[in-house]
Amino acid sequence: MADAKEFQDRLLSLGLARVSEAAALASARLVGRGDEKAADQAAVNAMREQLNLLDIAGVVVIGEGERDEAPMLYIGEEVGTGNGPAVDIALDPLEGTTLTAKDMPNALTVIAMAPRGTLLHAPDVYMEKLAIGPGYKPGTVTMNMTPSERVSALAAAKGVSTKDITVCVLERLRHEEMIREIRSTGAAIRLITDGDVAGVMHCAEPEVTGIDMYMGSGGAPEGVLAAAALKCMGGEFFGKLLFRNDDERGRAAKAGITNFDRVYTRDDLVRGDVIFAATGVTSGSLLAGIKSEPGWITTETLLMRSKTGSVRRMSYRSPVK
Repeated sequence: MADAKEFQDRLLSLGLARVSEAAALASARLVGRGDEKAADQAAVNAMREQLNLLDIAGVVVIGEGERDEAPMLYIGEEVGTGNGPAVDIALDPLEGTTLTAKDMPNALTVIAMAPRGTLLHAPDVYMEKLAIGPGYKPGTVTMNMTPSERVSALAAAKGVSTKDITVCVLERLRHEEMIREIRSTGAAIRLITDGDVAGVMHCAEPEVTGIDMYMGSGGAPEGVLAAAALKCMGGEFFGKLLFRNDDERGRAAKAGITNFDRVYTRDDLVRGDVIFAATGVTSGSLLAGIKSEPGWITTETLLMRSKTGSVRRMSYRSPVK
């Protein structure tokens, strides 16, 4: 008989899907209502309630912020019954609060679970990110390359013209120069307003999403979640922390980070087996959003395990209460 404290990812995965579904169902009531904070809080409440039903000794390592900034699902909060395996939890109860408030595509609830001590405790700072899908040789693209060099290298590895490459980029003023350089190669760009975890995940299924590469800066905590997804789906991810001031460097030091110039790979950010779940809140290119019909409500969840490389799309239909 297996040790009850062992990380049994197969047994825990369905419970993680329920956590993700609960958060999506709670926030769905606020889709298009224009209230980002209320939508996020509804997702936080539901996710925390469901997490505390799981037989785990969980610690939130990527969450809603430091304890003095977030009353629930704060970094360091213990979740679960305490009777199961010791695990790290990385979560974004509602990735795309603005997308939800405005009823725009690709709002998700996202959560990952791994054995204790295997997820990087990323500080709440920016991270420069680069991601491509599976099937390429290591070193095909690197953080040392310029944006145009990355596009050319990926096109060569894929055996296509740079005009056949599509790059996903978060639409921000800080990316304007990078966007101009990418377009100078003839590559296409899909700009997203929010939700860079979903943006990175698009790279893993280019034949479905049409996205070959992700690049640009965004939140470091979301980088860990994105790396967890690619650990399951396949693909490469690189991240480098960006600091604007000494306060942000202090946050990194508090999280145990000493090398501020390190380039993290996917497996540096997620050092062991991981399970990952994401549920659609609004419909997008990854998942269908919450669907309401007379008497019923339906969700779609992506549930993945890195140990087996399994990717499940799960439809959950429940009577409206």
